[in-house]
This record gives sequence, C-alpha cells and structure tokens, in this order.
Amino acid sequence: MFTSYFNSKNILIPANFTYHKATSLKDAIALVQSLGEEAKFMSGGHSLLPMMKLRFATPEHIIDISKIEGLSFIKEEGDLLKIGAMTTQTEMEHSDLLRSKYPIFSDAIKLTADPSVRNVGTLGGNIAHGDAANDQPALMLAMRATVVAEGAEGRRSIPIDEFFHGFYMTALEPTDILVEIHIPKASRHSGGAYHKVERKVGDYATAGVAVYLELDDDGVCREIGIGLTNVSAVPMRVERAEEMLRGKKITDDLIAQVGVVASEDCEPTSDLRGSEAYKRSLVNTITKRMLNKALERARQ
Repeated sequence: MFTSYFNSKNILIPANFTYHKATSLKDAIALVQSLGEEAKFMSGGHSLLPMMKLRFATPEHIIDISKIEGLSFIKEEGDLLKIGAMTTQTEMEHSDLLRSKYPIFSDAIKLTADPSVRNVGTLGGNIAHGDAANDQPALMLAMRATVVAEGAEGRRSIPIDEFFHGFYMTALEPTDILVEIHIPKASRHSGGAYHKVERKVGDYATAGVAVYLELDDDGVCREIGIGLTNVSAVPMRVERAEEMLRGKKITDDLIAQVGVVASEDCEPTSDLRGSEAYKRSLVNTITKRMLNKALERARQ
C-alpha cells in the first residue's frame, strides 16, 4: 500500500509541490497570502522535509525563506538576549556570547542531530515546527523566552507559554513568520543546563530536561524554569516543580523531591524508545543532574 510513496529505487519521496523562493519578509508574506493554506514556509527544512517524505505533511507549495537577510544574529540588547530565527545551530554553537554566558545552548546543540544538519537547521525552524521531540523548545520554556512573529497583521510578541498549542500546533497564524526570539539577559547569578538521553548519537530524545535558574545574592532561588523534551504531546514546563524551588535555597533534599515531581507530572507514552516507567525514571534522574549543573554554573 506504500507503492505510490516510493520511486523506482525504493526511496521514500514527498508528494509533488511547487517551490517558491522569497527574497524578503514582505515577499514571503505576500506569497503565502496569495497561495493560501496549502503553502508552508521552510528555512533549513530538516523538520518539514522528513514529514513530507513520510506523507505526514503534503503542502502544495513550499516557500523558501532561508535567504531572507537580517534574520540571523545573536546579540544582547538592553535587558534581552536576541537571536534571529534564521540563525543556524552551527552559528549558535560557535557564538562566543552563548558559550560564555549561556552554556545551556552548547549543551543542547552538541546533542542535536549531526554537523551537516546543524549547518542548515535554524533555531526558528526548530521552535516553529512545534515538535515536543525537538531540543530547543524545552530551552525556550526554561528560559522564559518570547517569540516574535511577523505576518499580514504586522509584528507581534508571543510568550513561550502561549506558543505551543498541541501536537505540531503553535500560535503562529498561516501568514506568520517567526523572526526572532527574545530571552531575559543572563544575570550575575544565573545558570542553565540541558541533557537528553538518546538511543544513538543525533537521535530524538528518549527524554530530555532543560533547567535555567537565577539566584539572589544570598543564594535563594529567585527564578526557575524547567522544560521537558519528548515526554508529552507538546513541549512542557514542570510548573509544580518550579514552585517548589522558587523563593528557597536549593538543597539536595529539595532537588530529590523535584526530581520525583517532574517524573510524576510528565506525560510519556511507551514506544520504541522505552516504556512509560523508564521515561519517568529518566526524567527524575536528568532533572536532578541538570539542577545541580545549573546551580554550579550560577554559583561561579
């Protein structure tokens, strides 16, 4: 029954589509308005194309936005870290600013696919795809990011907690293009960490945890974010665990309690990557380790 999906060499191929190349944001938005709901934006393509090969996505039109200028940057501006949506994983990997002040990104990127994918795959595409198995959504939740999108109605900002709506569903409207991500600037006593367990190098996570925290001068947890990867239908924040830590000095006993709560509140399902019980156990262990690592970085 899969005959029509394969070419003569038994290679899975997408359905037919028409390719369009946008040269500016205005051009891309005009294109999607004229082409309608059967058009999809593509930047790096490493999230969309695999779905097209499996016929999980069958857009009639692809609008390539990868060559639009001005959407690739990493900078601190005022109280924010700003990253352009077209910034590739490789550009982030080699950013001196991210390596020195936001090492949580290095944690995640070295576990993301392989160099050939990271050379093309973009931060914006990783987030806009709305896949709970992608690594960056958990970081965005932990760091309390704001997503900036531009569409037919102009530019708007979307808090990350309002961005992921369901399985591959986000707050982006059909004409919206994700243009940049804003993250609160790192303070003197802030630190983050990310890790995932995977079956093999470059695979999607069996389970992953991102932790980002900020301490006051007395070592009390002033702000905390914990985001999970691939243990729910949508990228999720562990709010109950965060509330346990906020306003308190983080002790070993409290970390142990938070690991248990994270394992209880996640929503994994059994599949080829492991049983539900195994994934809950991973979340417990990784949460504790990432809390300790984030604390170590915040205290440096």
